[in-house]
Amino acid sequence: MESADIRPAKRLERTPRVFVTRHLMPSVEDRMRELFDVRLNESDTPLARAQLIAAMQDCDVLVPTVTDRIDAEMIAQAGENLGLIANFGAGTEHLDLDAAAARHILVTNTPGVFTDDTADLAMAGIIGVPRRIREGVELIRSRQWTGWTPTALLGTKLAGKVLGIVGMGRIGQAVAHRARAFGLEIAYHNRKRLPEAVERMFQARWVETLDDLMGEADILSLHCPAGPGTHHMIDTRRIGLMKDGASLINTARGDLVEQEALVAALESGKLAGAGLDVYPDEPNVDPRLIRHPNVMTLPHIGSATCEGREESGLKVIANIRMWVDGHRPPDQVITGL
Repeated sequence: MESADIRPAKRLERTPRVFVTRHLMPSVEDRMRELFDVRLNESDTPLARAQLIAAMQDCDVLVPTVTDRIDAEMIAQAGENLGLIANFGAGTEHLDLDAAAARHILVTNTPGVFTDDTADLAMAGIIGVPRRIREGVELIRSRQWTGWTPTALLGTKLAGKVLGIVGMGRIGQAVAHRARAFGLEIAYHNRKRLPEAVERMFQARWVETLDDLMGEADILSLHCPAGPGTHHMIDTRRIGLMKDGASLINTARGDLVEQEALVAALESGKLAGAGLDVYPDEPNVDPRLIRHPNVMTLPHIGSATCEGREESGLKVIANIRMWVDGHRPPDQVITGL
C-alpha cells in the first residue's frame, strides 16, 4: 500500500500528545512545549523496544530519530490514536513504511536540511585521507614529531584526480560542487542519469555501471540510501576493482560497505585510507578501523550543526501542525515509488 492513499485525519480538536524519542535543540523543544502536549525522553539515550512500543500506545504523534528502529510488529501494537510518525531526519530506512501505511499512519521526514552539512563533512574526508591528516594529528599528539623533512607524511594531491560519487542526489551534487574547486574530476554513478544541463553545471561525467566507476575513482564517496538494493554494495569484489592506493569515503550509511572487505583492503594496502562517519553496528566501531593510521573515524556527525538540527526540528513541528489541522504534511513520505 502506498502512503499516498492515506488521507490526513480530520482536524484534531484537542492538543496532540507528542512523544519525542531524543533531545532536540532547546529552541525546538521549547516551541513544542508551547504547541503540543509533549513528552520528552529526559535520559536522551536510545529507547528499548518495549519503551518505544509503550510510547506508541500513548501518543498521537511519535517523533523518532535514526537510532529508533520501528518494525511492523511494533507498529501493529501502536495505540489507536497514533496517526503520525514525524521522523527527525531525512532517512527512513529504520521505519517500516508499508506497515505504517497499512495502519493508516502517516510518516514524514525532514529532507534537504542536512545537505550542505553532510557535503562539508564528506569534503573533510576527501581532503583529509589523501593528505593523511589523521596521521599528522596523531604524530603531534603523541609527541613523536621530530620536525619537517622532505619525505615525511607524503600524501597525494587532489587536483587532477577522479572523485567517484555514488548517488548523485542532493548531497552528491553538493559534494561535486565543492570538489570542483579543488581541481577534482567528477565521475558519478546513479540509478538514473542526470539531465545534460545538470551534468554541465557540475562538470560531472556519468558512468553507467558501478563496477566501471570503481575502477576509475581515485577517491570514492558514497551518497546513496540504505536498503536491500544497496546493502554491502561495496564488497570484496568491488573493492578489488578499485585502483591500488585509492580512498573510500562514507558519510551515508554503514551497511553500504562490507566491513570485513574494507578492513582487509586497508590492512593489505589495497586502499590507502578511508574516511568514515557511519558504521554497520553503531555506536560500536571496529577496533581495526580505529587502529589504522589513515582511517578518519568520526562519530556520525555529518548533520551535526546547530543550524541544521534546529531547521530539522522546525520541519518536524511544521509537519505535525499541518497534520493536526487536517492537511497533508509538506514532507509526507511516499512508499512504493
